[in-house]
Amino acid sequence: MKDKDCIFCKIIKKEIPAQILFENENLIVIQDIKPAAPFHHLIIPKKHIKSIMDLEDIDKEITSELIFVAKEDAKKTGLKGYRLSFNVGREGGQMIDHIHLHLMGGWFK
Repeated sequence: MKDKDCIFCKIIKKEIPAQILFENENLIVIQDIKPAAPFHHLIIPKKHIKSIMDLEDIDKEITSELIFVAKEDAKKTGLKGYRLSFNVGREGGQMIDHIHLHLMGGWFK
């Protein structure tokens, strides 16, 4: 899939509506439309990177920022515990060919 066909790239370009919860020059955070947990956000880099397997040395700062933004999102929304997850490749459950970090929680209160 080319980035022009990528649903996340279209959301980033505001070609497809989405509930954008946070945005900066490198990332967006959106509500997952098929949540796997009571609380489920996706942290997505604006740079199109197909998967973890396609990361290059130049991407180290972006991947670090994904985790720090997830931590801040969890704190802002009051999650006391949560799961961070990357799905890598089809065999790893990755359904969209654009790297993204799942922030999930809210199972126990």
